[in-house]
Amino acid sequence: MDLERQIQLLIDNAPQDGITPNLIAAIAPALSAIAQKLRHSQYYILQGLESNWVLTTLSNRANPGLEKRVIYAFSTIQDVSLIPSAGLDPQIVAKPLPVTHILFQLVALEPVDSIVFLETPGKTTHTVEVERDELQKLMQQQIKSQHQRKEIPPDIA
Repeated sequence: MDLERQIQLLIDNAPQDGITPNLIAAIAPALSAIAQKLRHSQYYILQGLESNWVLTTLSNRANPGLEKRVIYAFSTIQDVSLIPSAGLDPQIVAKPLPVTHILFQLVALEPVDSIVFLETPGKTTHTVEVERDELQKLMQQQIKSQHQRKEIPPDIA
């Protein structure tokens, strides 16, 4: 599914409260810009029975006190087995999600530091990490930019 269609699905499925669809439309360029840097239009996310995403805590080998909480996004269903702990729990399933939907959800996932996209099927060596804080900043800039454009009259010159 192409990125425009993914964004339209986000807008269509958003609460029709007069705010959320407009907000999604405003941040769509930011979602698309990041999604275009990734290789795949959909990824598999590990989820529990209640559709909550599986969080993995990574520790720094040099500094064990330094931790990062990530969610893995797999390019194929077979790649789930590349992460040793991923397939151990029978109540965990891998569900395909459009890439823009994953990015949109990342902003709301407070305990998550980033999503690690495994880009090359069959390998864990080529990954792209999208940090939640950076994505939030990009979206805030996009909203601010959209807001400023609407406040400045087009015939100001």
